Amino acid sequence: MTAVRTGAQRLCADPSLAGPGRPGLVTNYTGILPNLDSTVDGALRAGVPLVALFGPEHGVRGTVQAGFSEHEATDPGSGLPVYDTYLCSGAELDALLDRSTVDTLLYDLQDIGTRFYTYVWTMFDVMVSAARTGKRFVVLDRPNPVGGVVTEGPWLVPAFASFVGRVPIPIRHGLTVGELARFLNADAVPAAAGRPVELDVVAMDGWRRELFAARTGQPWVMPSVNMPTPDSALAYPGTGLFEGTNLSEGRGTTRPFELIGAPYVDDRFLPAVRALDLPGVAFRDVWFAPTFHKYAGETVRGVQVHVTDPGTFQPVRTAVGMIGVLRREYPEAFGWRVADSGAESLGHRHFVDLLWGSDELRHAVDAGVDPLTLVPAVSAPADWAGEHLLYR
Repeated sequence: MTAVRTGAQRLCADPSLAGPGRPGLVTNYTGILPNLDSTVDGALRAGVPLVALFGPEHGVRGTVQAGFSEHEATDPGSGLPVYDTYLCSGAELDALLDRSTVDTLLYDLQDIGTRFYTYVWTMFDVMVSAARTGKRFVVLDRPNPVGGVVTEGPWLVPAFASFVGRVPIPIRHGLTVGELARFLNADAVPAAAGRPVELDVVAMDGWRRELFAARTGQPWVMPSVNMPTPDSALAYPGTGLFEGTNLSEGRGTTRPFELIGAPYVDDRFLPAVRALDLPGVAFRDVWFAPTFHKYAGETVRGVQVHVTDPGTFQPVRTAVGMIGVLRREYPEAFGWRVADSGAESLGHRHFVDLLWGSDELRHAVDAGVDPLTLVPAVSAPADWAGEHLLYR
C-alpha cells in the first residue's frame, strides 16, 4: 500500500499554500485528513484564516439525497458561514462569492472520476465565477479512486450539456480534480468567463496513476450518500447510466450502483450478461427490495456487479452491454427515464442522453443496434490531457 499525501494534508502542514488574503473552502465531509478530522478543522488549527465554507450537492455535512443540498447558514463545528453553491451559477454565483467577502477559494472535494458526478461541475462553476469576480482558485488535490490510467466512454456533445456534464470530456475521465481544473482552465473557463481563473493546484505526494482507492493509504469516506464503498465507485462510471432507465440502480439498498434490477427481469438476464464475457467482472443473480427511489418497497430481480479485477474492468462497456441485453430480452418492458427535476431539468429530456452526452446510445438501443459498437476503445488520459497532467 502506498502512503499518498493529499493536497489538504500539505496545506495543513504549510498554511502559506493558501496564499494571502481571505480564503473560503469549497468542501463537504469528504474533505478529510488521515486521522479522520475534517480539512476545515485541520486548516483552522494550522492557522489558515478561513472565512467561509461553500457546499455542493448533498451539502457540507452530506445529510441529503441526490438532487438536494443543505441550506444552513452557519457550520455548527467551526462557526463559519456556509454558502450553498448547488445549482447556483452565473450572476447568482458571482453575487454569492462577492457576498462571502473571500478573495481565494480553496477546493477540497472527493471526485469519483466520472463526468456525470456533480462535484467537478461545482468546481467548474466556481472557477468561472472566480475568474469573473477576480478571485484566486486553489485545488487541494485528491486521488481519483477509480485510477488514472484509463479513459472510457464518449465525449459530451455540447448540445447535451447540463449539470451532469458542463463541457466535453469522456465519461470516465481518468484525471484528478487538480488535473481536470488545469484542463478546464485552458479553454472552457476562458470561454465562459472571458479569461482563465488564477489557478494553483496543491499537488499530492506519492500518487501514481495506477493506484485505486484501496491502495492509496487514505481512509475511504463515502463521497455521497449513494456511494458507500470503493466497489460502488468502480462500477459507477458505467452503472450510473441506469439512472436514465426504468431499472433500479440500487438506490435504497446498501449496494447502490452494484445492484441492478426491475420487476420485469427474470432468469434470462443473468446468463445473457454472462455470455457477454466482459473483462474484470462477474455477475450474481439477485432479488432486492429498494427502500426508496425506483420500485420502493417492491421486490425486483436483477444482478449484482462484482468487480473481480479493477485493472481490466471496463465499467462503461459493462453497463452498455447490460443495457443491450435488457432491450433485446425485454423489448416491451425496458424503457428510458425522462429528466424532470433538479440537476436533471432540461426541458423534460431523456436523462440517459445527459449522462451519455448525446442521444446516440438511446437511439441505437431503440433501433436494435448492438450498443457495444458505440463504446470507444479505452485510451490514456495523456492522449487528450497530456500537458495538464501532474502525475506520470
